[in-house]
Amino acid sequence: MTDVAAKPRKFDRSIIDGPIGPAVWRLAWPTMLQNVIAGLQGIIDHAMVGHFVGFTGNAAIGVSWQIILVIIVFISSLFTGMGVLVARFAGANEPEKVNRVVYQAFLTAAALSVILAAVGYVAAPPLLQLINAAPEVQREALPFLRAMFVGIFGLMMFFMLAGAFRAVGDPRTPLRLGVAMTVLTVAFNVVLIPAFGTVGAAYGTICSTTLVAIYGIYRITRPSSLIHFERGMSKRPDFAIIRSLFRFGLPTGVQGIAMNIGGVFLLRFIGSLEHSAAAQAAYAVGYTELFSLITWTSVGLMGAAATIAGQNLGAGNPERAVAGVRVASHVGLGVAAFVGALFVLIPNYLLAVFGMTDPLVLSLGKDLLAFLSVSGLFITVALSYTGGLQGTGDTRGPLYISIVSQVFIPLGLCVFFQAAYGLNAHHIWMAIVIGHATRAALSVARFRQQKWRNIAVDIEPARP
Repeated sequence: MTDVAAKPRKFDRSIIDGPIGPAVWRLAWPTMLQNVIAGLQGIIDHAMVGHFVGFTGNAAIGVSWQIILVIIVFISSLFTGMGVLVARFAGANEPEKVNRVVYQAFLTAAALSVILAAVGYVAAPPLLQLINAAPEVQREALPFLRAMFVGIFGLMMFFMLAGAFRAVGDPRTPLRLGVAMTVLTVAFNVVLIPAFGTVGAAYGTICSTTLVAIYGIYRITRPSSLIHFERGMSKRPDFAIIRSLFRFGLPTGVQGIAMNIGGVFLLRFIGSLEHSAAAQAAYAVGYTELFSLITWTSVGLMGAAATIAGQNLGAGNPERAVAGVRVASHVGLGVAAFVGALFVLIPNYLLAVFGMTDPLVLSLGKDLLAFLSVSGLFITVALSYTGGLQGTGDTRGPLYISIVSQVFIPLGLCVFFQAAYGLNAHHIWMAIVIGHATRAALSVARFRQQKWRNIAVDIEPARP
């Protein structure tokens, strides 16, 4: 059957009816698998850069991604707003509104990616100076960072497509797109990293994300797609919908900026240590890559919790929303406990994958992994309940929680330790754990208040 003759697929109604555990798992496992695969791709990239360039290359990628994420998280905040609207309308079985919202998110993301490419290229040098990266790290990071900003379109489109399909209850399409992107990235980087060094990893990511984004956009123009850009639909920007995207998404963008600015200043504290390059390399591998085995899995559960909560609230089933978020957090705790055990039992083997044989870097990395084995339990609970809050439209609560737990507490502790004892890496690792524990406790408390039950979501009818 051709795409022209195919009938549009219908929304999965098991999300709002039937056993809650299987519904959560059907939403979560494709995203968890996709994120683990994407995390493994990052691990492969870091391992190759570590072997071909050295630990300065690892540090360069780590600090560059910290900067990129500050920008991307804010710009892509409209995807959270999109997810709130899409999940509500999918739960209420209103496909025409779903398609209109996703199309407006596509237009907005395309425009912002062009602006970001120009601004990011010019701003890259002062941004690297802001995080106090070592000179040798800055030399490797500058071309990588500039390339990633210029080629950001594909990554933005991938995030938009993945978020839209998850919100309507189809996590398998993002899984297929994500696996294709990961395979392509690894294939490109096997060639490009040995040829170009650290910046080769950026070239590989740009090529793969752009190809996958083009294919994904093509797919949603087909009638058989669950989300479908119809030929007859208005192609003009609808600023009422765009304002709604940012109404719900902007707090998440500010939240992301707050968290990543906290990360940037944390890197400044790491950069102030006696052996800053070694500590930055340990942080880049331990926190950015290995800890992603927990965080990326938990982000998958956060997406599942958001879809379950949003669709069930749209269908008038708030108690089912509560149960779904609880199930997601329980799954996350099991995964975090398993990965944390690996951090404690075999840290040498995990760090050796990245070519980390320098005794000082190895010691700092092992110490960090020991702290992260505990921190993972807190972050997975925090992310599951954050997903529940955001999916129902309560995006301001996570903003306030993140500012307190990811900025004020860890940075305040670093300032205290620096003044009272003289800052060392052990103090910074401890501050990370305390921040995550605070975020988990506040996220659970906010969700249990259930103020999200009364949040209204709607858009105006389409204009003829």
